[in-house]
Amino acid sequence: AVPVAICLAVGVAIGHPAVGLIAAGGAMNTGFGHKQCIDKSRLLPMIFVTLGMAFSGFVGVLIGHENLLLVLISALWGFGYGMLTARPGGYSWVGQQCVITFLVASAFPAPLKDAKARGLLLLAGGVLQLVLSALLLQVFGDLRERLSELQDYMRDEQRALRSAVVEAAESLWQRRFVNSAIPYALRLAITVGVGTEVYRRLHYPSGYWIPMTALLVLKPAVTDTVSRAIARAVGTICGAVVVSFALAHVQPTPAALAAMTALFAWLSYGLLNVNYALFSTCITGYIVFLLSLNEIPGPEIAQRRAFCTLVGAAISLAVRPVMISRHRDHWRRALAAHPELIPDHLAAE
Repeated sequence: AVPVAICLAVGVAIGHPAVGLIAAGGAMNTGFGHKQCIDKSRLLPMIFVTLGMAFSGFVGVLIGHENLLLVLISALWGFGYGMLTARPGGYSWVGQQCVITFLVASAFPAPLKDAKARGLLLLAGGVLQLVLSALLLQVFGDLRERLSELQDYMRDEQRALRSAVVEAAESLWQRRFVNSAIPYALRLAITVGVGTEVYRRLHYPSGYWIPMTALLVLKPAVTDTVSRAIARAVGTICGAVVVSFALAHVQPTPAALAAMTALFAWLSYGLLNVNYALFSTCITGYIVFLLSLNEIPGPEIAQRRAFCTLVGAAISLAVRPVMISRHRDHWRRALAAHPELIPDHLAAE
């Protein structure tokens, strides 16, 4: 949480909290990368996500939330994240964070110059997190080694992307999805696309939380989706209520808001792998205090987040029955065509 605090402190000190807010967002997301692993390295996910967030933030600001193109690119980004779930976990996490960054940035449409500035601030926050993490964890040598190999990794990723596109095209053409990430990727694309269209149509402030929640909640297994949706909704509402109550009775200074943001960032890191509801409570507190630095009323932010979280969770849950019904119809047709595959006790019934 130290790089997050530094970014916020610099923003408050120079009289531009929004600058520190954006850089702190880059540092915060990059910090979660240390809980991931790519090629036996915990720094590689942090490097990849820093670059991916800078690009996604740049594109999101350019497109904005009024453009229909936002829905198409959100669905494409979601599909890409779904395809990455077939690879080691660190890769899919990087893809997930890029989708989230793109959706958040779309709420702040701006010209090319401002889009570049947002991308560079996200990059600066991520780089600060990388450097300080490497120093504090005494893995600076590993950071130098991974950066020197970055060009090779990029070439490997280009080859992997081409192979994934060819494989996806062949699977779709032959309708062969066994042991494939395509069904889940398609569900993600549809869910994120629908959530983004709702966000675009509602013109609701901070509506990007709708597709973002749908993305985070939707999992390949039905039970995982339901439990995650409940935990996310309960944790978010609890966090919104607690933080709203605190801000309604206290008028904190920018320095106090920055300190509370750093505290909740620290709690979020610590509770991520402990309990998802508690993590959702803390991340809600982090976001409310963070955005309060930009002079947006804290209780209003909390109410928006709670509402959008419930809508996003509902969309992700609504997709599941549709997909289950389609799978059931598919298996019924398959068994009708091959009745010899039906077990005797079921055939008798």
